Amino acid sequence: MDIQLYNSSNKLNVSDAVFGAEYNEPLIHQVVTAYMAAGRAGTKAQLAKGEVRGGGKKPWKQKGTGRARAGSIRSPLWRGGGATFAASPRDHSQKVNRKMYRGAIRSIVAELARQNHLIVAEAFTVAAAKTKGLVEQLAKLGSDDVLIVTGELDQNLFLSARNLPHVAVCDVEALNPVTLLRHEKVVITADAVKKLEAWLQ
Repeated sequence: MDIQLYNSSNKLNVSDAVFGAEYNEPLIHQVVTAYMAAGRAGTKAQLAKGEVRGGGKKPWKQKGTGRARAGSIRSPLWRGGGATFAASPRDHSQKVNRKMYRGAIRSIVAELARQNHLIVAEAFTVAAAKTKGLVEQLAKLGSDDVLIVTGELDQNLFLSARNLPHVAVCDVEALNPVTLLRHEKVVITADAVKKLEAWLQ
């Protein structure tokens, strides 16, 4: 299939397997959930009764004092005691096969193209690392919420976008499903398209 290039009369021939893929919502949901779960630190931790310092001696004898039975001053019922259901560090990551991950990216890219949220440009660069120049280019696109995908990371482009809260720049190797879905429009260069096809086919 052919895709019209932005600001050009030329068309770019792209792979039907990538840009014509079916929309698979359950797969995308599973991969996005797994991707976000993998970013969780999972370092939450509390001390249980057996981990709190002290409390090795029984505070008073079992019977005859008129007080409630107590075996340790580090009981969860006591001030300074351990937590009843203490949280421990855990791994939130979920297993996602490589084939599933690529399938989700393929499905997202194809749907972006169908809904006209994907803009393919011959090249997308700025003359200098200045935010003003990039803002002027984005104004022509009609959106300030844009992901720019290039074949190789452009330092000037990256520095120009760093100050814009809703603009992100990445190369094909750094592309992920969450970033693709987060922005209103995705601008991808022709050389990035070829790298993307080589990765996803």
